[in-house]
Amino acid sequence: MTQNQKPRKINCVQKNKTIKTTTPINYHMYLTEPVIDGQDKVFPPKLHTIVDDIGKLTLTEVADLNELLKKTLRIQDAPVMAMGMPGMAAPKEEEEEEAPKIVKTLFSLKLLEFAADKKITLIKEIKSLVPDMNLVQAKKFVESAPQVIKADITKEEAETLKKAIEAAGGKCDID
Repeated sequence: MTQNQKPRKINCVQKNKTIKTTTPINYHMYLTEPVIDGQDKVFPPKLHTIVDDIGKLTLTEVADLNELLKKTLRIQDAPVMAMGMPGMAAPKEEEEEEAPKIVKTLFSLKLLEFAADKKITLIKEIKSLVPDMNLVQAKKFVESAPQVIKADITKEEAETLKKAIEAAGGKCDID
């Protein structure tokens, strides 16, 4: 600025505040250059000093800083997923105890084979056990063994059906 010029008042918006100043403002300080793919991003020196200062803090000071930033910036706590350290492996015994045991509640009854002399009796039994099956379908079903008779049934129902089919001359398996 030369001696003959008078300072001008300039309105500038800085961090959501309008300030009035008589000195020229360097707008480049607020604008960032776009990053071209393949080039490293250049960070301002201000951020480098902040990172250096944070790096010198102790663990308790970092925790306090974290708490202060959350309060100041009104950041809510997000759920954190627990991650184990790479060198720390839990004993396998504990993992086995923690794993829930899967209890099978639904079973399938499968006709494996049948006695040739009791084929007719077995066909009639299958026809009575399986709903919506006529005599011809029951005959084809028995002849194409092994076949699943019923699926997704309880253990008790599977045991009852198995006894009835074995009494009629078939050999069954509960899966």
